[in-house]
Amino acid sequence: MSIKSFLKTLIGIAAGCSISLYSLADVVVIVHPSNDAALSQKDVQRIFLGKEKKFSNGKEVLPINQVPSSNARGSFDTDTLGRSSTQIAAYWSKLVFTGKGIPPKELDNDAEVLAIVADNQNAIGYVDSASVSDAVKVISLN
Repeated sequence: MSIKSFLKTLIGIAAGCSISLYSLADVVVIVHPSNDAALSQKDVQRIFLGKEKKFSNGKEVLPINQVPSSNARGSFDTDTLGRSSTQIAAYWSKLVFTGKGIPPKELDNDAEVLAIVADNQNAIGYVDSASVSDAVKVISLN
């Protein structure tokens, strides 16, 4: 086996491992318990892509992202937004550069997202399902 083909194989294995780590995270979308807005996956996509500024009940929305290096972020981008994290970053770079949008605030981990969503009736975020507490409400995206 040549060095070149060995490196290609190694890179493929590494990429496969990183993808499987993202798929291990069971990510759920959360809102404040008093939020009565109806949300579909399409609504969540529009909110996190800056296309929707209000919940279905008319209240302002404050989307909270996690940092790009988090497992929850990779899983959310792929499974909920239907794009890779790289595609999402490129999307927001274009909007910011043209002055047409500001990406959602990014927090470091599930605990920080839970704290913000629990304290703000207009916040929406996502966390690993194992991190969910009674301080927030999980939204089913069926």
